[in-house]
Amino acid sequence: MTAPWLDVIGIGEDGWEGLAPSARARLEAAEIVVGGARHQALVPHLAAERLEWPSPFRELAEELERLRGRKVAVLVTGDPLWYSAGALFLRRFGPDAVLFHPQLSAFQLAAVRMKWSLADVETLTVHGRPAEQAIPFFAHGQRLLLLTADGGTPAKIAELLTETGLGASRLTVLGAMGGPQESRSEGTAADWSGIAPEFHVLAIECIGAEGARLSPRTGLPDDAFLNDGKMTKREIRALTLSALAPRRGQMLWDIGTGCGSVAVEWMRAARDMRAIGLDISHKHLGMAAANSVRLGAPRLDLRPGHAPEALADLPEPDAIFIGGGLSEETAEAALAALPAHGRLVANAVTLESESLLTALHMKHGGSLIRIAISRATPVGRLHGWKPAMPVTQWSLTK
Repeated sequence: MTAPWLDVIGIGEDGWEGLAPSARARLEAAEIVVGGARHQALVPHLAAERLEWPSPFRELAEELERLRGRKVAVLVTGDPLWYSAGALFLRRFGPDAVLFHPQLSAFQLAAVRMKWSLADVETLTVHGRPAEQAIPFFAHGQRLLLLTADGGTPAKIAELLTETGLGASRLTVLGAMGGPQESRSEGTAADWSGIAPEFHVLAIECIGAEGARLSPRTGLPDDAFLNDGKMTKREIRALTLSALAPRRGQMLWDIGTGCGSVAVEWMRAARDMRAIGLDISHKHLGMAAANSVRLGAPRLDLRPGHAPEALADLPEPDAIFIGGGLSEETAEAALAALPAHGRLVANAVTLESESLLTALHMKHGGSLIRIAISRATPVGRLHGWKPAMPVTQWSLTK
């Protein structure tokens, strides 16, 4: 095992004084110190060569690769392995090359300032990411700590909270925690007018307005989606998601995505979920794009294309849903693309597609169910059951 050549050092607003002796020693021994302007200003006395973070940030790994073999220290905020650069360096250089020196994270400091148990809050980031990613975590009674993009983030989050019926939520901007310029400002989402410093953490206590219709993480009502009537309805969608079995960080192929209802709920189900929605209709892709932003899945990757040809160059899936464009060729290509333990789910409403699912079930096994849903609707002055078209669902785990 070779000695680490890259030190990743977390630093707080208290600068040099707040660093552990081991971190100070590594910084003093470094030939090159890499960091943003704010980080560099916290250690002005070091004699090492200085290197600013590149833009975009992902190019930093390329620059560091050229410095391999020299003593390099990278300054980051707080904990390098909590929404920071540490994971990038581990993927690129491997664990033997990197030595981490963590500092108190912004989340830990914010929890202390708010007097919240860190175990009982959701910790999120929208730094370098769409603010809409926070939407699935909005829920009455939920507490959130959010790493922000800039001083405009609280106003954007306040707008999203208000649009989702949580305008009474309390927002607290915690600026430059642990340093001489520490600040705090508070307000509610509906009437937010606070001014936030560029570097801050946003604490949110979600409160639903009286009578507001608040959305669950999954099981969204059908009218939450822009659609033209051709969509996987709520009850069928719930059974479909159950069979797809979403797990954190996994990838879904949604073939025939339509308005994107299954892919959007897959991405809302857990953190860091990924999905590719494929459809031949530009109209449907447009609706799916609008739904993905409105409902908190802005990273849904939507692509025009016809299956099975369009499946050839996609990243490996963990689960595949065939909601439209079902054919034997598509089903076989989907099965071939799945790794071990991957899940395949296909829904059918026509007799022809039901017959195909029956044949696939006979050939490959799995589970075959028929789902019949009826809804109570007015019949004159009374009510009766109105049945929806039954859905046949084939699912299997490879």
